[in-house]
Amino acid sequence: MSEPLPQQTLLLELLMMSGDIAVPDSNNGTLLYSTLKECEANKWLELTRFGAGFDKARITEIGRNLVVKG
Repeated sequence: MSEPLPQQTLLLELLMMSGDIAVPDSNNGTLLYSTLKECEANKWLELTRFGAGFDKARITEIGRNLVVKG
């Protein structure tokens, strides 16, 4: 497993503290969108259809364990 970048760690920590969040479902050119896709590719979070232009981001057990191990 690769080591997360600082912005990936921050996103995973946010999900640990706040729970699921709504995020844009299309590429809007932001660092958030690219970070979401990188974390999804590493299986650290899951993105599922939420509706009206948004997905739901949920941290996985793999992502949770990564943050806890720190």
